[in-house]
Amino acid sequence: MKNQYCKVGAVQPINSEAQSIKRIENLLQNFTNKSSNLKYANTKLGEFFQSKAEKFEKLLNDL
Repeated sequence: MKNQYCKVGAVQPINSEAQSIKRIENLLQNFTNKSSNLKYANTKLGEFFQSKAEKFEKLLNDL
């Protein structure tokens, strides 16, 4: 029986630092937009998006 690989949850490697910085900036922008969206204001989901944005911002500052 052959091994079968599922693409669900698959991770794509980042080949260069410039590529990783761009990817992190996109994720930061995405979570910042979601956290500031009125639909998620004052909700646990909005707080989650805000915490993720803060983590990505810290990661960018460390690079």
